[in-house]
Amino acid sequence: MSRSDGEVVVATSNAGKLQEIREILADLPLRIRGLDEFAAIDFPEEGAEYEPNAVAKAVTAARSTGRPALADDSGLEVDGLGGAPGPLSARYGGPGLSDRERAAYLLERLADCDGPGRGARFVCVAALAFPDGDVVTARGECPGRILRAPRGAGGFGYDPVFEVSEGVAMAELATARKNEISHRARALAGLRAALTKIVG
Repeated sequence: MSRSDGEVVVATSNAGKLQEIREILADLPLRIRGLDEFAAIDFPEEGAEYEPNAVAKAVTAARSTGRPALADDSGLEVDGLGGAPGPLSARYGGPGLSDRERAAYLLERLADCDGPGRGARFVCVAALAFPDGDVVTARGECPGRILRAPRGAGGFGYDPVFEVSEGVAMAELATARKNEISHRARALAGLRAALTKIVG
């Protein structure tokens, strides 16, 4: 692993995810840079497993920018759907749908599902890749259940339809609380030792 004057590139085009990662890692003296600060990168097509997707994105960004790169692959797994949509969550329901439309499609699929079938979890695998080829990964999960209707105005993605154990939708949580219990926060916690080596 190598230092890079405290810089790390986040390999995502999702503005909400980039902001969330910056907030979760705000206590570390890192300069977190987005892809918009670099020339366009041609990322490999995503597959159906979290870890290979995250690693591929992080390695590609590290090689392209010459800096440590952080990527994650995350998804929502619903018991009544056999664990779907999982790693395909961002494409669930077909191309071109908004977050709201994807959440609505999910609720339609679960309209006749009650009890244990609405159990769910957010899953995240985060990968930190270095230009020299080293890669570190960590996984985080946040258990909950799928609500009958969206609630809250915060977050992004499926947050409005996902109820956490505290009895509120993820989208109703204060940002600071979400960044303590979310799947992404838990995955990034597993990378903190490696991230601190970037700043020495």
